[in-house]
Amino acid sequence: MQRRISIKFRAVHTRVHISLFSLVVAPPPTRTHAPSSPSQRLPSSPTESQSQQLPQFPRPRRSSTFHPAIMAVVMEGEEFQHILRVLNTNIEGRQKVMYALTSIKGVGRRFSNLVLKKADVDLAKRAGSLSNEEIDRIVTIIQNPRQFKIPDYFLNRQRDFKDGKTSQLIANQLDFKMREDLDRLRKIRSHRGMRHYFGLRVRGQHTKTTGRRGRTVGVSKKKA
Repeated sequence: MQRRISIKFRAVHTRVHISLFSLVVAPPPTRTHAPSSPSQRLPSSPTESQSQQLPQFPRPRRSSTFHPAIMAVVMEGEEFQHILRVLNTNIEGRQKVMYALTSIKGVGRRFSNLVLKKADVDLAKRAGSLSNEEIDRIVTIIQNPRQFKIPDYFLNRQRDFKDGKTSQLIANQLDFKMREDLDRLRKIRSHRGMRHYFGLRVRGQHTKTTGRRGRTVGVSKKKA
């Protein structure tokens, strides 16, 4: 038996009657014939239905925090060091050597990459798995880069003011030289030195809105 449904909408503000077409809803078909083959026959018991089902394995779920660096396999043996002390700096042992050396002040990624190639150390190696001989070679090359034919444009101290030499400064040496340069600029009362002395921007930046410090003057309204 079929049922006939009619739907009507009324718009109040326009006073217009809208009638939609009639919908014919048919009842779902009922199955009266018997299965034609034994394969279409319904299972007679729950055990039979379970035996016919295929085994379902759990689908692996990928975590939202997946990252190759997190999933990296680190071989931690008895000789693995989690923290190394190199040139008065603590180095993370679980990082790769090239990136771990950048925690030393004055050593960048390009310079550390070249140092490791000169020292014949694998770039994919973890810092904690370095041997004492490899660490000694790395330290020697960092302290004396020109002896190992590293170009001068890789070094961070170009043509020193006093002796005119090009060298690589690291850790405390770099801090001492920077402090010495600023003191020299203040003594000769150069523009850069005086800007450093007063704590202002040195490289030509605008200072109207940025770099402001000190107490602000409040604005008061006039009484009517």
